[in-house]
Amino acid sequence: MKTIICLLLAPLPSIIWLAFYLRKDKHPEPNRMVIKTFLWGILMVPIAWFLELGLSFVAEEEIFLNKLLFIIVGFALIEEILKYLVVRFWVLKNPEFDEPVDAMIYMIISALGFAAAENIYLLSQMHPSTLSLISTIEFATSRFLGATFLHALASGIAGYFLAASLLITSKVRKILIGGGLLAATILHSLFNYIIILSSQGIIDDMMGNFYLLILLVVMAIIISKMFKKIKKYRSICKI
Repeated sequence: MKTIICLLLAPLPSIIWLAFYLRKDKHPEPNRMVIKTFLWGILMVPIAWFLELGLSFVAEEEIFLNKLLFIIVGFALIEEILKYLVVRFWVLKNPEFDEPVDAMIYMIISALGFAAAENIYLLSQMHPSTLSLISTIEFATSRFLGATFLHALASGIAGYFLAASLLITSKVRKILIGGGLLAATILHSLFNYIIILSSQGIIDDMMGNFYLLILLVVMAIIISKMFKKIKKYRSICKI
């Protein structure tokens, strides 16, 4: 029973951020669309795990530093692409998708679904003897302020470029989408890199947390400005 309660708390960081970002949409999205996108985000995690496992095998041939870089960037790229594909194939064609800001909202919803499944998986890997309500709350808090927030911010940035691409009809559209995914991947990779440096003792935990805080604050400011800018546009040219 204790384990079940703890696992039920694992998606809580995603749910809190979901409620926060949905309030940024003056024209609320249908609940069924929100739930559908969130669930598709969850379903991307097993696919990401499979692809990342394959990438790890490929990276075995590389020297340590190359392998580390290959995995950090590769894992981030896989995850950002999968979160984008949820919106690309299951949201963009829906008639409820009717204004540019929806691209950012749905990208964030997809990311939060992904993060929720990731949280459940990571918590399920903890040994039952160490799994307690207190440890779960500490885990959820750290994920709320860290990785879950990172997923939402990175995908939100990619969503801004996706929204911008929908406002034009030229060949630049694909460049904008690719640029957004690249930006999200770089920021995601930087976050992962700081985590690894901290976990290996190359930088102490306090310094690592400081760098992560700066990164997330900068990303949050960027997202806030992107939301304000994209809300000025009321219609989209769909794919």
